[in-house]
Parts: sequence; structure tokens; C-alpha cells
Amino acid sequence: MSLNGIIGSALSGLSASQAGLNSAANNVANVNTPGYARTEAVLQALNVGGVAMGVQVVGISRIADVYLQAASIRAISAGEAAQIQADGLDKVQSQFGKLDDEGSMFARLSRAFSSLSQASVDPSQSVARLSAAADLQAFFDETNRLSLMISDQRKDADAQIQAAVHRTNEILSELSGLNASIQSVSVAGGDTSGIANRQSELLDELSSYVDIRTETKAGGRLVIRTGDGVALVETGVTQLEYTPTGSGAYGVSYGQIFVQPPNGAEAKELGGHIQSGKLFGLLDLRDRILPEIADELAELTSGAADALNLAHNNSASYPAPQSLTGRNTGLVAADLHNFTGATTLAVTAASGTLVKRVDIDFDAGTLSVDGGAAVAIGTSVGSLTTAINAALGGDGSATFANGVLTLAASTAGNGVATLEDATTPSDRAGRGFSHFFGLNDLVSSSRPGFFETGLSAADAHQFTTGTSLSFKITTPDGRPSGTVDIPMVTGQTVGDVVTALNNTTTGLGRYATFTLDSDGQLSSVPKTGYDGFDLNLTGDDTSRAGTGVSFSQLFGVGLAATAGRSEVFSVSNVIRSDSSKLALGQLNLDAATVAGDLVLTSGDARGGQLLQSAMTTTRSFDAAGSINAANSSLQDYAARLAGSVGSRAARAESEAASADVLRSTAQTKRSNVEGVSLDEELAAMTLYQQSYNASARMLQAAKEMTDTLMSIV
Repeated sequence: MSLNGIIGSALSGLSASQAGLNSAANNVANVNTPGYARTEAVLQALNVGGVAMGVQVVGISRIADVYLQAASIRAISAGEAAQIQADGLDKVQSQFGKLDDEGSMFARLSRAFSSLSQASVDPSQSVARLSAAADLQAFFDETNRLSLMISDQRKDADAQIQAAVHRTNEILSELSGLNASIQSVSVAGGDTSGIANRQSELLDELSSYVDIRTETKAGGRLVIRTGDGVALVETGVTQLEYTPTGSGAYGVSYGQIFVQPPNGAEAKELGGHIQSGKLFGLLDLRDRILPEIADELAELTSGAADALNLAHNNSASYPAPQSLTGRNTGLVAADLHNFTGATTLAVTAASGTLVKRVDIDFDAGTLSVDGGAAVAIGTSVGSLTTAINAALGGDGSATFANGVLTLAASTAGNGVATLEDATTPSDRAGRGFSHFFGLNDLVSSSRPGFFETGLSAADAHQFTTGTSLSFKITTPDGRPSGTVDIPMVTGQTVGDVVTALNNTTTGLGRYATFTLDSDGQLSSVPKTGYDGFDLNLTGDDTSRAGTGVSFSQLFGVGLAATAGRSEVFSVSNVIRSDSSKLALGQLNLDAATVAGDLVLTSGDARGGQLLQSAMTTTRSFDAAGSINAANSSLQDYAARLAGSVGSRAARAESEAASADVLRSTAQTKRSNVEGVSLDEELAAMTLYQQSYNASARMLQAAKEMTDTLMSIV
């Protein structure tokens, strides 16, 4: 080998050793830098004409495994989605509390019934009655608070979605810019490892928001898509668009997340394509999990109110109140009353003696006054009201207006009370006469709390012409599938509206089948192949003539009508302002009872016993959220709700813990390949230092040989 060859080999060795030392030093300096992958100098033997001429530095290689990186990215997305839901459900569960937590809704419900029990021991004690009313109100105040808390959680999730979309856009913009940079550096033959490290760091952060898969093109350019293929970074900057509603109300129709391609093409819906990550967790929490819990809470709340009202409407206070004003039923005078069975209305004196009784036999379609001749009551709500008003004569009156029935005694000091027939109680859609109209409700509400309307398909729908129901259909993965409007047409019946809903072209019949059962309750069953599709009510400007009650409120269509019930119940203002109106007694009537007989007494506790039994009496609960329809007691349903909320939170926490283990495992395996080992880098630095020294010695030897030759000459 010539002296020039020796010098060239020595210099190339120095250069290679220096590159190796720089790479090792850079690795050590970034040992704790997130997203950093170690680098190595890529060396190659230099041959000229088959003669070894040293070594050359081909480049700096970033040590990474694309398969481990992909696994880590998937684990990050799954972990973030699980953690978001675990955190959200933990907040909800902590607010609900446990069955035995002193301040929980469940404890308040038990305390309210305990207070009713104490009040019924001595009905004449006003303090006990006041305490019972206050404890009941505390329960409904708590259900209202919990419902509002769930709404706030949805609102917070919506705000977090906006923030996540904003940060995602920032990441996508930077990644698009890095694509241009890495290609330029690569073409120039420069070191692209620094840019690649930044890409890796951003990909890890991006995967925390949305599930992604990547593909590396020539020059290091990245193509990024969602897990199911929607392009996020390809040939330009893709941006996500989202407008928050700013409200967590149950009736709100939330906006969609859209992806706007860089070429100006039409924006595409993205929400349905997100399968994990924070955005998925937040969307699922806001649109599915929290509404399900709200529905379950509302079913308990309305069940409690209805059970108490059932008992209170078949009871009486002493003395009886001068008037009984019912709830807004949403009915109109022309509606068929559709009652069966029998009930009795009584006007009583302040002393509790009977002034007048009106016995109504709905099966026979008649009523009688004080055991007199039978008089027809007609078939409509209006004709029934007229017949009762005539029967009361000078002792009282009956009026029906704007969906509300009112019974009143004419003489000051006299009162009105009702009693169901012990053998064949009156019944409309599972509720007695007084109960259905809410004449003596203990718990009042501003809109329907149950959806067994008692209407038949033959009843005129009575909703204002020109108004309509608006629906938005979304697929199981959250993508919009269409919109449908159901108009209200003059002269049509309730059955006609159901038919319009079932129309496969202009209605919702392609997706579900709607039916009106014998109790007048509207329900729907998904069509085969459309399970999981959501038929979201987005608008309802209907109003039943004179009542102000909309179609969705009357029939329980949409989340606002069902879940919103938790916020509308409260103990009757009449009873809260005058606890003597708490009905702890009951009319003492039989076939032989006549005017002048004592029918109400101050010490009667039979009504209080009925109120107590409302906690343990089996009743029907509709399907709500994840809880199936069932016949159970109020006490048992409360336990089921507590279990449902608690198990959701526990399951979410367990899934988050499992996802965290998978994420840690994937990251560890990735770090074993990409991460910096100080021991390995020390060994590499020692090796390159020795190589550097060897090359330096070779160069020194060449110099000495040159000096020797020059001295000979």
C-alpha cells in the first residue's frame, strides 16, 4: 500500500470514528428525551479498484421498528380512550354515592319513606308531616342535581372535544411541514434522524387523540390515516372542523367532527371513523354512556313520583281540601276517556261527614249520586266532566281546561276526596281516575312523567297543523344517515301519525317499527340490519290543542323527554305550604254509606300506610339505558341503578388499568429497540475512541515513514 493509501485509510478511519462518537454522544444526551430513538453511524468499507482504501460514513441511521411503533401507537389510543371514560364515570359514581352513603340519593329516598312512616304513626302531628315533605323534596332536589351534573359532564366533554380537535389540527399542520423538511434534507443527503424523532414524538401525541396508522414513503415522508383509512396527512394539510354546542342539555343535537381535505374538496364526517383515542372516549361518553345513566336516573325518579302519587291519590287528608287541581295531562275534551272499572268522588264537611257521593261505573258508562238513578257519562273526557259537574250540583263543580281537570266543593269548609273501588278500581293505561288526572298528587311536575297516554289509534292527534317532528338518523359508528320530518296533518288520528312514522320512504320505517300499545304508549323496535342506528329527535314544534304539551313530551320521544324527567319533579307546593294537606287518611266508604255518615277522621293512618308501601310494592319500570324493562319495587330498582352506575365505573377503571398495562408493555418493547442504553453507548464510545486512536497512530506512522524517506533523499 502506498503512503497516500495509508494516509487516506487513516483519515477515513478518523472521520468514521468521529461520526460514531458524535452519534453515541448524541444518544447519551437524549437518553430521557420523549420520542427519541437512538442513532448509529452507518459505515461501509471503501474499495478502489479492488484495493481497500479505508472506511466511509454512509449516513446516520435511526434505530426504530415500524411494527413495534405501530403496536405502541395502537396501545396509546386504546389507553387514552379507556382513561377518559374511567375518569368521567368515576366523577359520576362519586356524585351518586353508594346505597349506604348518608348524603346519597339512595339514602335520601330511604330517609323520605322513613319520615312518611313516622308521620303516619300520628297523622295529627304537623312536625312529622313537615319533616316528611322536606325529606321527599330533598330526594327530588338530589335527583335534579344529579341530572344537571350529568348535563354538565356532557358539556365538559363537548368542550374537551373542541380542545382535542384544536390540538389535533396543530399536530397535523406540523407533521405536514415536517414532511416537506425531511424530503429536502434527504435529497441533500443530510441527517434526517432529528426530523424523524420529532415525527415520532408527534405521532405518539396524535395517537392519544385519534387512532392512526402510518406509512413511510420515499425520503421519509409520512402518510397518516385513521384506523379505517380516512386520510389525515397525505399531500397537504388536512384540518378537522368542529363547532361545540356550549350546552349539555338532553335535547341538544351535537355537531359532527368533519375533516376538510387540503384540495378544497367537500368536508367529510370523521366522528364515525374514530375508533379509539381521547376523541373516541369523549364522544362515547357524551353521546352514549352519560345519556344512558341519565335515562336510568329519570326512570327511578319518575317511578318514585308515580308510586307516591298512586298512593296519595287514593288517600285523603283531614279535613279534605276544598279543591283538587290535576296535572296537565295533554288531553283535550274530545279525547275518549277510555276508563274502565269504578271510582267514587265525595264532598265532605269540615268535620269529616259525607255531604255527597258520586259513584262512577266506567264499565257501564254511568254514574249515580248518593245511590240514585244511573246517568250516562258519555265516552269523552268532555262528556265525563259535564256529567260529574251536573252530579255535584250545588255542592261542587268539575271543570276541564288546557289538559287539567279540577274538582271543587262549593261551600267554604267543605272538601273533595276520591276513593277507588276495592274490587274493580278505575283504570286508564294502568292508572286510576284520580291518579291519571293527578287530582291529589303528592309530587307534581311541569310535564308528563309517564308515557302511558291512554290514547288509542282512533283518537284524533289534536296537534297543531303545520308543525312537525324532525329526526336525524345516525349509524352505529356515529355517521349521519339522513333526516326525516313527520308533519302533523289536520283531521288525522294518532294511528295516522304512527303510520307516518312507519312509512319506509318518507318516515322512519326503513330503520324501525313503531307501535302504539293498549296503554297508549309509543315504542319502537329496530328493523333487522339496523340495530344500533340512532333515531335522534332534533326538533319538535308540535303542541296539543290548548295544553302546550308536545308530541315528544306526551309520548316520551327523544332524550329530552325521557332523561329530562329528573329535573321536573317536586313535592306539591300546596302540601309544602300546608302540611295538613298531606293525605295520611282515606275515605271510609261502603255501599251503605250515606250523607251525614262520618267518612274522614284525623287519626286515620291508612293513607300513610299506602305511602309507606310505595317503596316496596312491585310496579312496572320501562327499559332505560342499560337496565331492561322489569317489574320490581322502587327499593329494588334503586339498588339496580346503584349497581349499574357502580359497575360501569368499576369496569371502566379495570379496562383503563388493563389498557395501561398493554401500553406500558408495548412502550417497553419499543424502548428496548429504540431507547438509549448508557452501557451500550459507553461501549460504543470506547470502541470508536480506540478506533480513533488506531487511525491516529496509522497517520502518525505514515508521517514518520515520510520523514524517514525525506531524510534519506
